[in-house]
Amino acid sequence: MTLPASLKAPGFVLRPYWWDAAEPPQRENTLPARSAVAIVGGGYAGLSAALTLRRLGHEVTVLDAERIGWGASSRNGGAVSGGLKLAKGDLAKRHGEARANAILETAAASFPFIEELISREQIDCDYVRCGRFSPAWTPAHYDGMAARAGRLAELTGHPVHMVPRERQREALGSDHYFGGMIAEGAGSLHPGKYARGLAEAAERAGALLIDGVRVSGIRKQGGGFHLTTSKGEITADAVLVATNGYSRGPNGGSAGGAMPWLAKRLMPIASYIIATEPLPEGMIDRLFPHRRVISDSRRVLNYFRASPDGTRVVWGGRASFRDATAEEAAPALHKTMVAVFPELKDTRITHAWNGNVAFTFDFLPHIGVQDGIHYSAGCQGSGVAMASWMGHNAALKLAGAANKDFALDSLHFPTMPLYDGTPWFLPIVGGWYRFRDRLDRMRA
Repeated sequence: MTLPASLKAPGFVLRPYWWDAAEPPQRENTLPARSAVAIVGGGYAGLSAALTLRRLGHEVTVLDAERIGWGASSRNGGAVSGGLKLAKGDLAKRHGEARANAILETAAASFPFIEELISREQIDCDYVRCGRFSPAWTPAHYDGMAARAGRLAELTGHPVHMVPRERQREALGSDHYFGGMIAEGAGSLHPGKYARGLAEAAERAGALLIDGVRVSGIRKQGGGFHLTTSKGEITADAVLVATNGYSRGPNGGSAGGAMPWLAKRLMPIASYIIATEPLPEGMIDRLFPHRRVISDSRRVLNYFRASPDGTRVVWGGRASFRDATAEEAAPALHKTMVAVFPELKDTRITHAWNGNVAFTFDFLPHIGVQDGIHYSAGCQGSGVAMASWMGHNAALKLAGAANKDFALDSLHFPTMPLYDGTPWFLPIVGGWYRFRDRLDRMRA
């Protein structure tokens, strides 16, 4: 299915709305023969790592197969929050009580880190600490949120409070959910502007950023590494791979990628987003009181917000678990948007796009070293703050400059037997999750 002509606004395009104001620029830099540190992947993690390494005095070259910031970094929804989507009990069973607490505290620290980074580097990215409203798909989901609210407030240091269904319109202009939770320790930004600003900060610090360089192999050479790329060879004393949802080789799977070991531990999942045409004056204020970012509690979740200029809705979700195009996924996104906001039934779409997020088999982000190669990956679709934080800490580890343990460092990083980096099972798992969502709603 493709988007009907009646729902396409004049000038409808299949590209990120964010690129209207901040499309990743083309850089014409030349690949050097060597660099002290080579970073593979020019998204939030790679750029944050490059900035940190330059502040520590290390020569850094960042390589990206596309344009710097072209991937999920300039395609995501722009919601900023710390924390993980796992209950502490799940973590404690696998890692013990003490390590579980450390992991949660480490994840929560990503939010103050990105706020400080944006302020320090004076990145103009429309950042606002607006808070997040998480509407409950069922009454049971609401009860679960209420049980976790106190711990979340303790971890983040910011207020968390529950909004019952009868007061839901104080937080969201919809009757579609069963109340929800407001977490004040969250914000929103323009992801394209943040990607551009972080790249410019890294360049000001002295990092070399190179577009259109696909790394097809990394091997040890002497005391360092030899990288084979689409633009020639480069040697480096140390390498950090931060390719996240774009870690597979050019033909899918792990073959031909920069780090096959990492690709076999990541599930790239497409996330789809649409942007509406500008809405009538006053409507955004009715739909999004206080302009909070929204992420509901479904297994196959919806995430949505007002655009930074307050003129339109930006709506995202896992509209397909198959290799659907952005235009093919747009009708499903429009349908779910209208279910929440019926007044948008005839609202047309100006932009539709998608990008890859990376999930891990244990649902945790990871940094570490394998065969001498450093890596940072697996933000589970919540990577604006986390990827920036992970890249920073991977850089500290690489430079030997970390002054305390990082709880997400060197955890066991599981994969699945015979998995090659292509998540063939996603349609099955996604279909099961959708069924569970429907069943939960029927029982509500």
